[in-house]
Order: sequence, then structure tokens, then C-alpha cells
Amino acid sequence: MSRKKKTHIFENIEVIDAAAKGKSVAKAPDGKVIFLSNAVPGDVVDIKTGRKRKSYYEGKAIKFHQLSNKRTTPVCDYFGVCGGCKWQNMDYKAQLDFKQNEVANNLIRIGHLELPDVTPILGCKDIYFYRNKMEFSFSSSRWLTEDEIKSDIDFSGENACGFHIPGMWDKILNIDKCHLQENPSNDIRNFIRDLANKRGISFYHPRHQVGMLRTLMIRITSIGEIMVVIQFAEHQPDIHQLILDEVLKHFPEITSLQYVVNQKGNDTIYDQEVILYHGRDHIFEKMEDLKFKINAKSFYQTNSAQAYELYKITRDFAGLSGRELVYDLYTGTGTIAQFVAKKAKKVVGVESVPEAIADAKENAKNNQIDNASFFVGDMAKVFTDEFIAKNGTPDVIITDPPRDGMHKKVVEQILKIAPNKIVYVSCNSATQARDLALLNVKYKLTKTQAVDMFPQTHHVENVVLLELR
Repeated sequence: MSRKKKTHIFENIEVIDAAAKGKSVAKAPDGKVIFLSNAVPGDVVDIKTGRKRKSYYEGKAIKFHQLSNKRTTPVCDYFGVCGGCKWQNMDYKAQLDFKQNEVANNLIRIGHLELPDVTPILGCKDIYFYRNKMEFSFSSSRWLTEDEIKSDIDFSGENACGFHIPGMWDKILNIDKCHLQENPSNDIRNFIRDLANKRGISFYHPRHQVGMLRTLMIRITSIGEIMVVIQFAEHQPDIHQLILDEVLKHFPEITSLQYVVNQKGNDTIYDQEVILYHGRDHIFEKMEDLKFKINAKSFYQTNSAQAYELYKITRDFAGLSGRELVYDLYTGTGTIAQFVAKKAKKVVGVESVPEAIADAKENAKNNQIDNASFFVGDMAKVFTDEFIAKNGTPDVIITDPPRDGMHKKVVEQILKIAPNKIVYVSCNSATQARDLALLNVKYKLTKTQAVDMFPQTHHVENVVLLELR
């Protein structure tokens, strides 16, 4: 027998702050924190809780008595359903303020660090249509809104091309206009969906694992090159050709048109053959005098314009004179390594993903960079005394780890070799602060700069400079 979930109604509660994962924060009369998914700091609301934890509630605002002056009108018709831009109802300046505060609070509270004068967060020039890569999913049974479910209209069997509903891997919200990627992104997605509907081409059903159209990836670089990758779930060459020919006919500006036939249980293409149909199997992104080759499986920062700003800050913090040996840990495809190479004596990049290192080597060769070396391996296992003896003791370390931060062994090795400077780039200031607390025994935090890579979301990057005490 299932237990009925107990709910509470709290009235006239002021929302006081923003929290992790795009939620906002209020306090219940009993002193416990309430995390809300649909309110902005400064709102005064009635709250219905859906789940009570030991030390907090999870809830939703059900009535608004007073609206915050930090509010703005969302531009997207799917706000609140799609889940992709959770802060779209918040003024952009307020978004930046909360991101700046989150970084500072993490460095102080988790890292127990004394902060230097904090450089104001660098916001985005373009707060919409800033992503260079988008991935969409097809579904033979689209997600219905509450109003549609309550209506007398039969929506069963309608196809969708769009995004997963948060927390529901098999539910797809149909999207007509997304504000994250510039055109022709919306036009291409809508054209393929409408063409398939018109021709009776099936959409994928993730639970039953049947249907033709599965996913769509679109990449658009700052120099106007376009990559389209369509993932099919069935091997029917005539249908593949029909769709690909029509896409190319209507969008001749596409630089790279590719496809995948994936008949396994998950959507990832990284273990699949990507087949070139038209153009090149790659596109190029440009940054200053560097060109970066991007294929269907490449990792590249998804906000090209702001990645350039992030790398400039990183290079500035490193303060290179041309005489330094620089290690770029978690180098990815080597973009930062190549970006700083002209101002360094030598750069050594390390990354665990073989395909990323292959891209790094090829891009370095194409960019005529001969003072950068790249190595594959798990950072905690590669970054050893033997590796350092072979490649030299670095004067500067640049590190840009994943969200989990650096492995403890990596931190210990950095402390052991004690480079003069460390530039730590992070997409998670909480784990960054944890690592900085360990490095604090030898290093002083001298600069910190937050960078907003993803407007309308809670995500924020942070760059710090550490110098030997």
C-alpha cells in the first residue's frame, strides 16, 4: 500500500534568493528552506510543497501576491515546460548578480578563501541565439500540455521534434522556435519535421524503439559554416536519401551534411559510424588567427563568442612572457593550449579522451603551432613524476577540469612541483573552491573573474589566478 504524500500550503512567503540548478529559495514559518522551481527572488507567493526532506521542502508557487522587480517577460513560448532556460523570467542584470554572488559565496564558504578585489562578472553581448550546437530529438508521441489534455481534441499520435521534458527521458516537447541558436537552425528543424509528416516517415518511439527519425544535431560556427547530422533508427537508404536530398535542396548553404544509422538502445553517436552525405566531414571555427576543425563528435565550447572572452581572460591571467613552460591540464581539443602557445616557450596538454587529443594534434598542425605537445591518459595516472621528468617542470599550469573538479592526486602533484602560477578555469565554482582550499597551503588567490557562458540559465564559469606565497 502506497503512502499518501503529505503537502503543506504556506501563504505570503517572500522569495529571498536564487539557488543551485535554477531554483529559488524561500523560508517556511518553521525555519526550513523551501526550494521553488517557478519563482524569482523578490516575489511574494503562496507555496504548495510537494516533497519534504529532513532539512528542507521542495515546492511550487501557486499564487503570486507581489511580483519581483527582478522579473522580466520570457520571450519563449515554452518557458516553464521545456526546462532549458530556467532563468528566462529574470532580468539579465539580476542573473549576473546572482551568478557573481554564487561564485564568491562558494569561494568563501567552501574554500575558506580570502578574496582579492573581485573583477565584475563578464556578461554576454548576446543573451539569446548564442549556442553554436543544438541537439533535438524526434518522438512519435509528443508531450501534451495540461490544457491540451483537458480539451476535447484528440492529439494522440502527433509527432514531435524538440527537447526532452526534464526528468522524462521518453517525453519530447515539440518546438517551433527555440531562442538558443541562430537561424537557419529553427528553419532546418521545422523543415525536416514537416517533410516527414507530409511524406508519412515515422518518428522514433524511445520505449518501443521503433521509427525512422531519431535525433538531429545542428552546429553553426561564427564564420557561418553549418553542420547537420541526422540520426536514423532504421536502415532504409531510400528514405535516408529522400530526406537528405530535400534538406540539401532547401538549405544549399549547409557546409556538412551527415547521417548516422543507430539501432542500439541509446542515442549517443560516439560509438557509431557517421556517414558523410554532402560537403566536408567537418566545419571550422575561427578565433583570432587560429582555426579549429570540428567534426560530428568533437567537443567545442558551445558559446563561441564568450569562449573567446574566456580564453582571453585565461591568457591574461597567465601573464606569459614567451619563456614559460605551460601545462594545460584537461586540455580537451587543445583550444586553450593553442590560444596561449604563441606567448609561451612550450605548452603540454593532457586529456583522457583519445579523439579529443587527435583533434588537438590535427588543429595544432593546421595552425602551424610547433611548440605544443598533447598526451592521452587519465589525469590522475598520467600526471606523475616520470611524466614531469620527461616533459619538464611547468612554470605555469592552466587547468580546466570537468564539473567534478580535479582528482586529489592531481592537486597533490601540483603542490609537489609548485609552479609559479596556476590559472584554474571552472564550470563549477563549488568543486573549484574545494580544490582551492587544498592549494591554499602554498598558493594565494590573487585574481578571480566569473564569466557568463549561458544566459537564461544558472550556469557560470569562473577563472582564478593562484600565485606562490
